[in-house]
Amino acid sequence: MSERTWPVLVAEAVGTFLFFFVGAGAIVVNTVAGPGGPGLVGVALAHGLALAVLVSALAAVGSGHFNPAVSFAVWVAGRMSAARAGMFVLAQLAGALAAGLALRALFAPAAWGPTSIGTPALGGGVSPAAGIAIEAVLTVMLVLVVFGTAVDDRAPQLGGLAIGLAVAADILMGGPLTGAAMNPARWFGPALASGALDNWYVWWIGPLVGAGIAGLLYRYAFAGPGPEMVPAHGATIGLEEEAEGSLDAPEGVGQNEHAHQHDEDAGHHGHDPMSLSQQGDQRL
Repeated sequence: MSERTWPVLVAEAVGTFLFFFVGAGAIVVNTVAGPGGPGLVGVALAHGLALAVLVSALAAVGSGHFNPAVSFAVWVAGRMSAARAGMFVLAQLAGALAAGLALRALFAPAAWGPTSIGTPALGGGVSPAAGIAIEAVLTVMLVLVVFGTAVDDRAPQLGGLAIGLAVAADILMGGPLTGAAMNPARWFGPALASGALDNWYVWWIGPLVGAGIAGLLYRYAFAGPGPEMVPAHGATIGLEEEAEGSLDAPEGVGQNEHAHQHDEDAGHHGHDPMSLSQQGDQRL
C-alpha cells in the first residue's frame, strides 16, 4: 500500500464517523427532545449539511465517498480499481461502527433504544421488496449527483453542496419509508452497535443495485468522447491515488499525465505542443 493511501483511508473513516455521528445523532436527539426535536426536516438537513461540508473539506485529500455504494459505483464506472474500492469500503464500515458505538456510549438506552441509534428501518406497510426498490431509486439519484458534481470534470465543481442536497431530498421522501440510507454503512454502524439486524439485506441490496445502475449509466451512456472524461487531478473524490499512478489505474484515469509526458518528450525535439491537462486548465 502506498504511503499516500493511508491519509485517504483515514479521511474516509473519519469523514464517515462524523457524517453518521451527526446524522444518526440527530435521530437520537429527536427522541430525546420530543415535539421540540428536529423532526424529519431537521434530520434530513443534519445528514445533508454534514455530508456537504465533509465532502468539501476532505475532497482535497482524495476522500469524500463515505458510502460503500458510491465506491462501488465508481468501480463499476471504471474509475477506481477493485483493490482501492475495497479499502475504501473497509474504512467506511470502521467509521460507521465507531459512530454507532460512540452514540450508544454517549446517550442513555432510553434515548437511543426507540430508534436503535438511528438504524434505518422499514415503515409501516413497506415490504422488504418495496424497501429494496425505494433504496435503489434513491441511491441512483445520489450517485448521479456524485458523478455529475465531484467525479466528472466536465461539470461545475460545486464541492459537496449538491451531494448534501441530494441526500436531504432523498431523506425527505424516503425517510419514513426505509430510513433513506442510500448507504450500506449508514445501516451497518448503528445496527451493529444496537443489535437491530432486521431485514439487513434491504440496505445492502438496494443501495448497491442503485449504485450499479448509476455507475453503468455514467460509463456507457453519459461518458463523453475524448479527454474531457479524464478526472481533473486533485479535483475528484477518491481518485487521486490512481491519477498519481500508485495503483493500477483503470481505463481513462491518468491519461492526462501520460499525454503531458508525451508532450514534454516532443518538446525536446523542437516542438512545443500543449498537453491535454493544460488545455483543460485553459477551458476552466
